[in-house]
Amino acid sequence: MSGKSNFLLDGLPAADLQLLTPHLRREELKHQQTLYDIGDPISTVYFPIDMVVSLVIPLSTGEIIETAMVGRDGVVGASAALNGKSSLNRAIVQLGGASLACAVEPFRELMNEHASLRSPISAHEQALFAQAQQSAACNAAHVIESRLSRWLLRAADLHGSDELPLTQEYIAQMLGVRRTSVTVVARTLQAAGLIRYARGHIKLLDVAALEESACECYSAVKTNYATLLHLPKF
Repeated sequence: MSGKSNFLLDGLPAADLQLLTPHLRREELKHQQTLYDIGDPISTVYFPIDMVVSLVIPLSTGEIIETAMVGRDGVVGASAALNGKSSLNRAIVQLGGASLACAVEPFRELMNEHASLRSPISAHEQALFAQAQQSAACNAAHVIESRLSRWLLRAADLHGSDELPLTQEYIAQMLGVRRTSVTVVARTLQAAGLIRYARGHIKLLDVAALEESACECYSAVKTNYATLLHLPKF
């Protein structure tokens, strides 16, 4: 779980990357920064390097439920260049860090002009949709311990680090469960030597054991991304 690049950009044909590069600017984004909300116009497309974004749906009760997680294997906001200009969800920076940003208009123009660029972006949106479906099934069918293990592994993969500066309260919010439930499960995982946590910080100690603890959704999402986007294993 290391490396400082965006795998989707790395996988583009050299000619397409050369066309896109002049429009990319590096941005540092902070934890819990909102990139856009439901119905907001999308003006910027983000290619995360080590930041991670949660795509969430807010409910009338004040709860927010995470439907997908995007990091260094993907792009945030590309749907605006494919089939619309407004966001269908709220995009929140889950783990702060670096991203390469592109204004949506030149990005859309390049997508329209170059099928070789449009194809991997369309494939990514398919993978993102599949991830949202997997999350819905996971939330409905799997126990909290498996879901938490899956979530921690996915976050670490996308962040490129086994250390996650996140509170249990935030994780509970993303999973749609009570904080006390996350606390109980985190204690169990720590006692088993899988993780170590302190306030606002979680370190993955035994990734292999966490993978055994995680539900099938962790590997299913990774397989979908690898199949559709031909990403390297990480």
